[in-house]
Amino acid sequence: MDRGKQEVQGRNEEEKEVIFMNIEKTLVIIKPDAIQKGVTGEIIARFERKGLKIVGMKMIQMDEKLAKEHYAHLADKPFYPDLEKFVTEHPVLLFVAEGKEAVEVVRLIVGPTNATKAPAGTIRGDFSNSTSRNVIHASDSKETAVKEIKRFFKNEELFSYEFRNEYYRYAADE
Repeated sequence: MDRGKQEVQGRNEEEKEVIFMNIEKTLVIIKPDAIQKGVTGEIIARFERKGLKIVGMKMIQMDEKLAKEHYAHLADKPFYPDLEKFVTEHPVLLFVAEGKEAVEVVRLIVGPTNATKAPAGTIRGDFSNSTSRNVIHASDSKETAVKEIKRFFKNEELFSYEFRNEYYRYAADE
């Protein structure tokens, strides 16, 4: 066993509980415009570099029913028909990211919905200049993340594993 793993295992139960108490899962959808631009690898790499685990991933062709379910909160908006057409015309790449305060961390990496206001360095700030063609979706709360993950992933499509360097990712007192 490597030294890092030994030290994580050597922590008392209270320390372990503190580390894992804020571990969350969140859904990310890389939209058709990002796939068409060929930037999916760069997008995924940003989450991995931040230390988030990818615990499930797949590409799907979203149909109208699934789009209506996912975007139900926007279905009465005048822009919805265009949004539905956009997300159903080409495949999307879905993944579940896991980590400490993952919902908030992912939202910060993604940037604001209106990409014209997204700062450089965020995914939307670097890869988009639009509100509706903003390359990525990320769950906006823990509650939404739970619903969205269940919508797109079966339990057996999500994996649990430890990074071999887990000890170096989070301190016991965080």
